[in-house]
Amino acid sequence: MLVFMKYKMKFYLLLSAIGLLALISCKKKNAATISIAVKSLYPVKKAVCCESNIPKRFASFNSKTTELPGLNRDDHTHDRMVWIKPGAFLMGADNKQASPDEYPKHKVTVNGFWMDITEVTNAQFARFVKATGYVTTAERKPDWNELKKQVALGTPKPDDSVLVAASLVFTPPNRQIDLNDYSQWWAWIKGADWKHPHGPGSNLKGKANYPVVHISWFDAVAYCKWAGKRLPTEAEWEWAARGGLRNKIYPWGDEPVDVGKVKANTWQGHFPDHNTLRDKFYGLAPVASFAPNGYGLYDMAGNAWEWCADYYHSDYYKTIPHGAINPRGPGDSYDPDEPYAKKRVIRGGSFLCNDSYCSGYRVARRMKSTEDSGMEHVGFRCIRDK
Repeated sequence: MLVFMKYKMKFYLLLSAIGLLALISCKKKNAATISIAVKSLYPVKKAVCCESNIPKRFASFNSKTTELPGLNRDDHTHDRMVWIKPGAFLMGADNKQASPDEYPKHKVTVNGFWMDITEVTNAQFARFVKATGYVTTAERKPDWNELKKQVALGTPKPDDSVLVAASLVFTPPNRQIDLNDYSQWWAWIKGADWKHPHGPGSNLKGKANYPVVHISWFDAVAYCKWAGKRLPTEAEWEWAARGGLRNKIYPWGDEPVDVGKVKANTWQGHFPDHNTLRDKFYGLAPVASFAPNGYGLYDMAGNAWEWCADYYHSDYYKTIPHGAINPRGPGDSYDPDEPYAKKRVIRGGSFLCNDSYCSGYRVARRMKSTEDSGMEHVGFRCIRDK
């Protein structure tokens, strides 16, 4: 049975401010609903990609979860990794789809590093959890004392029915809708997490080789620490995604994503209500289901967004020196849409991306989310210096 909570306009605006579901209503007397029960998600498809107001999960990160056992000896090799040679490239906007935060294009040099050839899978993350007992952000109840640091002073506390262990799950509409209101296709689902990607009734059966999702930045960092690896910087990620190509739009070159052969797991059709399934996958795909880029890396476009180490700052490219060597990102975070929220960069797009709404599969496309956010289309991959 579906359980619904009805809120007045004032509370919708509160949730919008903290980015939970961005519940927006045009009329003060109108109410919207948030489903906190499991829905069947695979009859249609999922979406949200490259809007500046990408939804976020609110929660706190308990520092105790970083106290992990020693490194996993099995991960001390370069198994399932590829060497990314050092080099210089022009980082940033490549075409007219670029957003303001992709400018100006600037020269960057990075050292060489080893990179996972795929996103971290459910099987790999399960080994980490088994070895450490780690509990992800989505599996923990949000802490209002931490949450209120992300919003304006005096913001009232959300209802306790919202402050539950949960994550954001795509709930596709059955009609064409206004793309400015993503609350129409995202839901805060109690019990959704990496083991239950669509809520309590779902599981990972047959999905060991799928990318792990509902992963916060903190979760990704904890896994990297255990594995003796780290998250890539934004510059390292883009250098690797380009695969040796110069000033190209996508990891495969300049051919549009829906022209020619299928190149990545993205959204085909009308977003977000109709997916033609041209790529044969409605949601996530097993890792390495499509051709790799020039460096042998899979899914650098589509499938799942990937966390980077850097803070996100909307004006960072305006401040970084041309010719920077191994840039580590800005010293702090700033998103003008949510100035109180601390955000990190995510890259690569997901199975939800579509040119009509977003182009997250472009190698220069920047996106961001709060460190505690985990969603159905957010994962990560790791790198190692040597």
